[in-house]
Amino acid sequence: MSMLKNDLKDQAVIITGGTDGIGRACGLLFARHGAHVYLTHRWGSADEDTLQAEFRSAGARAPVIVEADVSQDEDTDALMTTIKRDHDSLFAILSNVSFAHVSQQHEDLDKKSFLRSLGYSAWPFVGYLQAAHAAFGRYPRYAIGMSSRGPEYFLPGYDFVAASKTVMETFCRYLTADLLSEDIRINVVRANPVETRSLEATFGPDFAPFCKQYYGEGFFVSPEEVAAAALGLCSGLMDGVKGQVLLLDRGFGFADNVVRLFSQREQRGLKVLYPQDPSLKEKR
Repeated sequence: MSMLKNDLKDQAVIITGGTDGIGRACGLLFARHGAHVYLTHRWGSADEDTLQAEFRSAGARAPVIVEADVSQDEDTDALMTTIKRDHDSLFAILSNVSFAHVSQQHEDLDKKSFLRSLGYSAWPFVGYLQAAHAAFGRYPRYAIGMSSRGPEYFLPGYDFVAASKTVMETFCRYLTADLLSEDIRINVVRANPVETRSLEATFGPDFAPFCKQYYGEGFFVSPEEVAAAALGLCSGLMDGVKGQVLLLDRGFGFADNVVRLFSQREQRGLKVLYPQDPSLKEKR
């Protein structure tokens, strides 16, 4: 804790989608450093008693758990009103919610689903900042958006998620330029796949085991690593970083190609076929 330049004790931090996966990991870490975290969720998706017990066992400050749909302005305004009862400013907003239509084929894409995806996965990054400024008269010191690898490489059925994350990353840069004179640092964390229930719901239960078979355990970033990166951006030690999309991939991005698979073909159990051989003899 002494390594942080900022004192997070009693600081108000919003984490959307904060009751599971990356959001929960962020909430636990910030709360362990004394922050007063507000975790949002929707559809009654959170087991509040279990979550509170987890925070207690981790020695973290008890969170405020709020059912708030990030796509609904009235829910956002109500959240700001709740926070304002105990705080005169916001320290940080972590925009973590990602909810979008997963397509099976191009014909599945439709305008209504696209706009809904943007409303959940991109616009809150802007809308929450506007609502915070309206409620407190100033912006939070930090705003962090949680992105993915979708904007830069193909993932099946990920069209709307990738498009929404691309929009959010663009807002990061433009908001930074627009608010240069304000005391706010806006950044995005773009992480390699993280094993969460959301990942399994999007790609199915076979996705993670398949990736581990051909890429290894290190391909996946843990929720705790993402949380640590977010804390670092809010620590006061990285205040010169603004308008950036930071990649968390453990260096796998450079090695993520067919040459690496070839070099590890034996340990991965991959076979090389030589078509020019009339017998199509398999060689390892």
